Amino acid sequence: MAIKTVFLCSNCDAQFSKWQGRCPECGKWGTVAESAPPTEDRRVVQGKPGVSIAFSEVSGTQSQRMPIGIGEVDRVFGGGIVPGSLILLGGDPGIGKSTLVLQIAAAVASKGEVLYVSGEESAAQVKMRLDRLSPHGGKIRFLGDTNVETIIATIDHEEPQMVIIDSIQTMYWPHIPSESGSINQVRATTVKFLEAAKRTGSAIILIGHVTKEGSVAGPKTLEHLVDTVLYLEGDQYHAYRILRSVKNRFGSTNEVGVFDMRDTGLVEVKNPSEVFLAERQFGPGSCVAAIMEGSRPFLVEVQALVNQTVFGMPRRTGSGIEFNRLQLLLAVLAKRAGLKLATQDVFVNVVGGIRVGEPAADFAVCLAITSAMLGTTVGKDLVAIGEVGLGGELRSVSQMELRLMEVEKLGFKHAVIATQAKLHGTQKIDVMRVATLADAVKELFGR
Repeated sequence: MAIKTVFLCSNCDAQFSKWQGRCPECGKWGTVAESAPPTEDRRVVQGKPGVSIAFSEVSGTQSQRMPIGIGEVDRVFGGGIVPGSLILLGGDPGIGKSTLVLQIAAAVASKGEVLYVSGEESAAQVKMRLDRLSPHGGKIRFLGDTNVETIIATIDHEEPQMVIIDSIQTMYWPHIPSESGSINQVRATTVKFLEAAKRTGSAIILIGHVTKEGSVAGPKTLEHLVDTVLYLEGDQYHAYRILRSVKNRFGSTNEVGVFDMRDTGLVEVKNPSEVFLAERQFGPGSCVAAIMEGSRPFLVEVQALVNQTVFGMPRRTGSGIEFNRLQLLLAVLAKRAGLKLATQDVFVNVVGGIRVGEPAADFAVCLAITSAMLGTTVGKDLVAIGEVGLGGELRSVSQMELRLMEVEKLGFKHAVIATQAKLHGTQKIDVMRVATLADAVKELFGR
């Protein structure tokens, strides 16, 4: 049977039966070209057996971590970077990825050589930023090339402890007929860097951009290939940045690092709770929540504003909280606690640009909205901890002791938690237990 001709997109690898000017899968123009389909070969390929080794023969020095010296970064990595690992650092453009890796490079350069590969900036431009962050560049060498074969040959020759690729979207492998940044090029170059990292023992950090359009060649396509995936999160209008691990083959994925973006670079925030509450102005619509980011408790302020709606449909806006979660909590407040929110605009904000994902902040959000609605404060020294169910019940959350220790350390005197929450030992602060959201509204606001 004759082999049919197929048309292949060089950007996303989609196949079509006829030529098209624009690929309907990825939306790129001029990337669809004629290509012969792969032939099916059912023959068994005979290969030579490989040489296996026992784990007892692997020395302990081969698996030791390399501490960076930046406490918040070492926390996220689990104590340091594992030699020979491939790390992907993602984040929005301008969030501070290049700044962070330069600070990491400067810290590692005091112990060994670092190779900085850039396809976006010249050596003079990188040197200008490095002088601002760390005047003593140490043993950092620069390579301005985007050919992955040239870069790997340089790694083999110089044998650096760490290699930084800025960015993976600018790299290309000449054996693939597609432009840099396409999904085929990004995957192929990442596989090449993975092989180089395992063979040479150099730790390689890939910087990946996340575009607002969610480009197909973004870091999401590489997460299954690399050893560690880190995301630098934050708002360009706020100074704080959070380094979060979403995959780590050599450590926990529950740790986060908090940084303050300044002119001199990213500065560690060793006590985030104190920083986030430093400018708190106590009044109606304000409540403090105790959340967990990894193994570290945070205290954050939740603000709410409730105002009579001008239009027919009330507005619900949340900053730092998921919109669907806010809608759910508003429905529970209206149905279970009797708040008349049908004609009210509701705005909720988590101060400091922090995004709250865990349900332990539900109770604080509800109390902040109730406080703003009634025009009454919840108490300056009070912290609310708990998940709110659809029945209006208050549910306990994990690691309650750690949360209460943080509450006590920052000088708060009262905490409101669920009746079912289990505590081991005694607390120096006053702990109030409530069963439902309606009971909490009655106890705190007298309604």
